[in-house]
Amino acid sequence: MNDKAECEGKVVAVRGAVVDIFFAAGALPPINDALVIEDTERQSVVAEVQAHLDERRVRGLALQATAGLKRGDIVRRVGGPVMVPVGDAVLGRLLDVTGAIGDKLGPLAGDVPRRPIHRAPPAFSAQSKASDIFLTGIKVIDLLAPLAQGGKAAMFGGAGVGKTVLVMELIHAMVASYQGISVFAGVGERSREGHELLLDMTNSGVLARTVLVYGQMNEPPGARWRVPMTALAISEYFRDERHQDVLLLMDNVFRFVQAGAEVSGLLGRLPSRVGYQPTLATEVAELQERIASVGGASVTAIEAVYVPADDFTDPAVTTIAAHVDSMVVLSRSMAAEGMYPAIDPVACSSILLDPMIVGDEHARIAIEVRRTIEHYRELQDVISLLGMEELGSEDRIIVERARRLQRFLTQPFVVTEAITGVPGCSVPVADTIAGCKAILAGDCDDWQESSLYMIGTLDDARRKEAATRKSADASVTPPVEKAPA
Repeated sequence: MNDKAECEGKVVAVRGAVVDIFFAAGALPPINDALVIEDTERQSVVAEVQAHLDERRVRGLALQATAGLKRGDIVRRVGGPVMVPVGDAVLGRLLDVTGAIGDKLGPLAGDVPRRPIHRAPPAFSAQSKASDIFLTGIKVIDLLAPLAQGGKAAMFGGAGVGKTVLVMELIHAMVASYQGISVFAGVGERSREGHELLLDMTNSGVLARTVLVYGQMNEPPGARWRVPMTALAISEYFRDERHQDVLLLMDNVFRFVQAGAEVSGLLGRLPSRVGYQPTLATEVAELQERIASVGGASVTAIEAVYVPADDFTDPAVTTIAAHVDSMVVLSRSMAAEGMYPAIDPVACSSILLDPMIVGDEHARIAIEVRRTIEHYRELQDVISLLGMEELGSEDRIIVERARRLQRFLTQPFVVTEAITGVPGCSVPVADTIAGCKAILAGDCDDWQESSLYMIGTLDDARRKEAATRKSADASVTPPVEKAPA
């Protein structure tokens, strides 16, 4: 039998995204190897081996739509995992899970380097520690949950609390300060969101140093499941072979887990807790452990994570949280109060919030801010039942300062400027610390709370307060003197 016949198989069953393939000769292709299903009536379909059913049959997962596939279609081995294009040629381009071009800028050259999407994580001994701070210009993040360069940060939040807006603002905030490469993985995004992000990046001028990899909500589960691996392969090339820092943005990692659960069900595996796949912890670890700093270059990940039904005890959420260095938690109650970004100051955490890394003053102010806001929340039931008048003088001062701190930690975003009409701003961490320190010391006790809402630095608030007082003084009409009789 010739080599070509040994490399070919035939489709024997198609069940949605799952395809069973028979190989008459030769060894079966290993797990995670790519297969190309040739169809004379349409373009070829890429599949990935997921299981060996017996000595001659494998079960594959299609990474593209299987409509039109039929029994008897020829299947060709690739001889390894899916290979995707990497390097300078993909900068400014939009790719899908297989590396195919999704924009209208023409095909890539034939000599573009390619790398497999599956790869072992770097050895622990080769990794360097993530202790450098990745400044964002967003007050509440830089103060209470500083991000680590070469680390992993996750934005946890339910539906509609601002995860995608926060990720887009981080992209904008880092245009001026960040000189590395950005890779954006759109996992299970709506088509509208993907289109908006593409337009936004084009208009802001950051697309030339960014690679977009999409596996959208309307695509098969296999595409959504493997899109983060494609983005990681591109990121690792720039890190390991070009020695460039990479910013990896993923929206939304929960959709990766959700796609894995769909795949698990299609493959006939028994579900585990809350219906998730039994391999949940392994799949998340395979993704997260590849994000690391090696040899002086780093991959820094910022991940949006949807929290189903605002349940932070969900197995997917807790599994992802175990791998991240910085947790940014978005609160629905704060979003309802108009405190944007709706980041919960008490629930956020970071391994970098240590006096040895950020300095004594930063750590002390962050702890004091968190303690003050937490004390205010403990008193909220008393306030709602009995009113502020029933509090002691000391508690009343703490409540008033906590309310001012909450408003000072709000901030107008560049990406929402078209909606709100308020120009966005980036705030240095030193100004954030100075502002919180002044509020905690009582310097702003006689200010209007509204003067601290949606501003940048404390100087902006001071100007707003002065304008408010001037307007109030001008509105007071002086008494009219009576004419002498």
